[in-house]
Amino acid sequence: MMQSRIDVHAHIVPPFLTEAARAGGFGASISAGFPRWSEELALAFMDENGIAATLNSVSQPGVHYGDNAAACALARRCNEFLADLALRHPKRFGGFAAVPLPDVDGALEEIAYALDVLKLDAVGLLASFGTSFLGDARFDPVLALLDERAATVFVHPNYHPSSKSLGMAIPGFLVEFPIDTTRAVANLIFSGARERFPRIKFILAHNGGGVPFLSWRLAMAPLIDKRFAGFTQEGILAAVRSFYFETAQAAGAGPMGAMHEVADASRILFGTDWPYCPVAVTQAGDVALQKDPGAADIFRNNAVKLFPRFA
Repeated sequence: MMQSRIDVHAHIVPPFLTEAARAGGFGASISAGFPRWSEELALAFMDENGIAATLNSVSQPGVHYGDNAAACALARRCNEFLADLALRHPKRFGGFAAVPLPDVDGALEEIAYALDVLKLDAVGLLASFGTSFLGDARFDPVLALLDERAATVFVHPNYHPSSKSLGMAIPGFLVEFPIDTTRAVANLIFSGARERFPRIKFILAHNGGGVPFLSWRLAMAPLIDKRFAGFTQEGILAAVRSFYFETAQAAGAGPMGAMHEVADASRILFGTDWPYCPVAVTQAGDVALQKDPGAADIFRNNAVKLFPRFA
């Protein structure tokens, strides 16, 4: 298969990361456990599915399991691992730097090191850390640094403590993950963080979760409640349009139809969520996306604008 696509949503799952997560009391989001991953398996998946380049990141639960020093050390090890992959396969692999939030000082140091020394392509953040979502004032120093650098930031959902306490038998990845992203986006907009830090190029996993469907409702907030008097409908919709969106687990006609209603076509990117999502999910998404009139831009061209070294 011709290799042309650029995947902005894939994950590294090296043994040192899974061992640290288990030791910290965290398991995988899928019932089969942490998926098998290796450099060879990643390259084979890419070759078999027409993917020229992959931007890797660390998935939920991230790298912070309660201890700041341990989180900083694990973030550094992940980022050196990502940088080594990119060094050995410069046209095949890129990386979103892991950060040890909610340790803000550690995150600031790691972002600078990952971008300036390791030369990683961008930064990866979770939608929430502990009980706090992106947009919370405690994370403003991190967003200020990312804004100063006009950084590209991939936002992946976390499993929020409130979701874990719901008592639902449905696994968190199915519903709660996209809701986590949705909450983070609403918080970024209504906290004013999106307006204060406009140079950050946020890529939202899974087409932004519920954001496309809820965008009109969010824009109605100033008409409903005086707490949103400082916002306008047009401003809220413009804030939604300022995000980038990627298609992993959201490539069907319904979500893509909503996506095209609220997002500029140049801001929709291709993602697979491999290896957490099996090849069958990628292939089902391909069938749907190939019907999109902007398929070439989604599969490759839009990502090249953000990551020109893969041109």
